[in-house]
Amino acid sequence: MSHDAAVTALKRIALFKPIIKQVGACTMEQEKREPYEALVRAISHQQVHGNAARAMITRLLALHEAGGFPPAEFILSLPPEALRGCGFSGSKQAAIRDIALKTTEGLVPTRRAAARMSDDALIERLVQIRGVGRWTVEMLLMFTLGRMDVLPVDDFGVREGYRLAMQLDAQPKPRELAVIGEAWAPHRTTAAWYLWRRADMNKAIKNSAV
Repeated sequence: MSHDAAVTALKRIALFKPIIKQVGACTMEQEKREPYEALVRAISHQQVHGNAARAMITRLLALHEAGGFPPAEFILSLPPEALRGCGFSGSKQAAIRDIALKTTEGLVPTRRAAARMSDDALIERLVQIRGVGRWTVEMLLMFTLGRMDVLPVDDFGVREGYRLAMQLDAQPKPRELAVIGEAWAPHRTTAAWYLWRRADMNKAIKNSAV
């Protein structure tokens, strides 16, 4: 998953040139996971701190004594209190069980099958799952399937990075950013990564001032 060509192209855009100069090379990496696992992990990270999400996943892995990520059939065989004991909220438990169910039913494709599907087709298919919205599928597209032209306009960090880079008083609306981002195609995944880094830089500055 090389971003070199994308970085070269984005350097020609005034918005990204100073960010790339500060951040350096794009170090975004592709995760070699099945879509089922990626979706479960994404659900665990929704609206909680990263450390809390990782702790819940660690407890879930510990339940599966055979090792590896617990397969869908194993998740469905667990009693309700097992997922609750891992720290998952009621809504997360329901979402994880539905992901597992939809995997056994064939709605969630294998990594190989997903590679043959378009971004839009995957989004349309996977948002049928409880708790899985467009943003969740976009994270799957970017980090698991390595799609290079995804711009998650609903993401707070992406919009905040754009606001800071452009020195705006308010973040652009998702639809507005989608139109603006058309000029960054076919490198919108890399563009999003740099906007995340721009937002991170501002957080670091604020934290150091405390």
